[in-house]
Amino acid sequence: MSYKSVIFVFIMLATNCYASDLEWSEFTTPSSGKAEAIGSYANGCLSGGTALPLEGEGYQVIRSSRKRYYGHPDLIEFIEDFSRQIHKLSNQDLLIGDVSMPRGGDFTSGHASHQIGLDVDIWFRRATKALTQEQKESPTELNVVTQEKFKLNANWHQDLAEMIRLAAQDPRVARVFVNPVIKQELCRKSLQTSVSKDNDWLNKVRPWWGHSYHMHVRLRCPKGDSQCKNQQAPKQGNGCEDIAWWKRQLYGVKLVDDKVEKPHAKSTKVKPRQCAQLSK
Repeated sequence: MSYKSVIFVFIMLATNCYASDLEWSEFTTPSSGKAEAIGSYANGCLSGGTALPLEGEGYQVIRSSRKRYYGHPDLIEFIEDFSRQIHKLSNQDLLIGDVSMPRGGDFTSGHASHQIGLDVDIWFRRATKALTQEQKESPTELNVVTQEKFKLNANWHQDLAEMIRLAAQDPRVARVFVNPVIKQELCRKSLQTSVSKDNDWLNKVRPWWGHSYHMHVRLRCPKGDSQCKNQQAPKQGNGCEDIAWWKRQLYGVKLVDDKVEKPHAKSTKVKPRQCAQLSK
């Protein structure tokens, strides 16, 4: 290998290592330049992010001190559109939780995804009036699931099912993550009252542990963002047949004895090299 080749390899390795070691939570402002989602939902960054106004028609941002209210302009537009839609139906404000940090990237706690400005947590609890700053910083969760019984509790109401359905039917949305118990109820209700072709939206509603007090909405990669990597589309169908698998994970009998395993070192994800530029 020539001297120039060695230098080139060294520079590329240094750049990639630096990008993967950034403390993304230290950035307090978005980067300049074109808005672009870079990388994948769980390994990427956000260029030219936009701050979601802390209050708007039909929504209030909670825990704003954490600086997690930045997103791709497409997501900001979706949040504002969706909030207006729900407000017209309910006369209540949505509580908007975590979006992304100013330049996206890895969180020190709370999320593996939300890295490229295309994910948002929308809480099930809503507001009927303007919350105080203290209430916004320490909001009360509305848990709608009794996990040990794999059933919904008295906090669940049909307005929440309608909210999830409307989000999933938006063509900008790729997935809506909810607790498996919620997906079970949506399947039960929808299959009772609708013909099969009207249930296509259920395919986007994906069960995942947690998500018992909020739904996690994920948008598709914006057109023109060539460095953005869409998640593989869910398999065809409404996904209701998967609920039995989730239930087995909670109640299933282990087929082998539990054994203490030695911890394995986690492999470090290398971010797209474009992310290194966002540190400047």
